[in-house]
Amino acid sequence: MIKISDTEYFSNDKTIRFLNMDCNEFMSQCKENEFDLIHNDPPYSIGVNMNAGRKKDTKSKKREVKQWDSELPSEFHFEECFRVSKNQIIWGANHMIDKIKRNSQGWIVWDKCVAAGCSFSDCELAWTSFNQALKKIVSAWSGFIGYEGEKFHPTTKPIAMYEKVIDLYTKPTDTILDCFGGSMSNAIACHMKRRKLTIIELDVDYFKSALNRFEIYERQVEDIKEFGYAKTKINAQNPVLF
Repeated sequence: MIKISDTEYFSNDKTIRFLNMDCNEFMSQCKENEFDLIHNDPPYSIGVNMNAGRKKDTKSKKREVKQWDSELPSEFHFEECFRVSKNQIIWGANHMIDKIKRNSQGWIVWDKCVAAGCSFSDCELAWTSFNQALKKIVSAWSGFIGYEGEKFHPTTKPIAMYEKVIDLYTKPTDTILDCFGGSMSNAIACHMKRRKLTIIELDVDYFKSALNRFEIYERQVEDIKEFGYAKTKINAQNPVLF
């Protein structure tokens, strides 16, 4: 990774820009329609269990209880999203449609293939600005199925789900903004799909952990290009992401 400052990094190929700052402050500096797409997964304000997905018998430490899910983004935030991007995809919009104040016929339904008896929601919904039929995406994610490494963020979404959204709703030349980076699954998916992304995370702990996650992925990609496989030492500590 390329470090510009403590709050700004780039992927080695400079296609992914990482920012540790307030997303509204960033958007205030953006021009109208600067991005082709905003792809956001904002707080739903539903009382997220900060240790969701953490196995009962795990030896990993409990996550710190944080307050970022205590309130929804403001109406001003959504107006800024509409101003700086040509199209938008907003996860959890069923919890905040009164703040979005726009109808959509092009919702996305993500079927998580949740196991019987699991307390997680069977599906999640995303509002989109696209004038097209509702789409269903199937990507198993019951209790963080397939997640690599330590689970440091309670609402992580799978890389595979983001890849499917990218395939359905973007072109290779599109520029994307993600205002709520979290675990940076979107950054890994965009890098895999060769999309340019600016991704923002306000919480410094999540930002540092997510950068580490992306750096491990990036090193594995570079190893595969050079050696044909991910180096054993890296792979043993952090299973291959793809």
